[in-house]
Amino acid sequence: MCRNIKTLFNFDPPATNDEVHDAALQFVRKLSGSTKPSKRNEHAFNHAVEKIAAAARELLDSMETTQEPRNREEVAAKAKAKSALRFA
Repeated sequence: MCRNIKTLFNFDPPATNDEVHDAALQFVRKLSGSTKPSKRNEHAFNHAVEKIAAAARELLDSMETTQEPRNREEVAAKAKAKSALRFA
């Protein structure tokens, strides 16, 4: 999986539409092998991002869990510490 796509489920506050869109964009970039599509493919690229973002939002909104929501700051701090160990 692309390292830039982060888990968005079960956070307090919930994932924003911008976060969902960014994850969809990263996914489409990974699939297409392109960070910026040509003019010829721009419509298909943007359409795919919109559809995937809508599907991801629907998925996140429909999922349920009995777990307590995770704290964004704690998760970010753990990721930063893990990265520091990895690249030290």
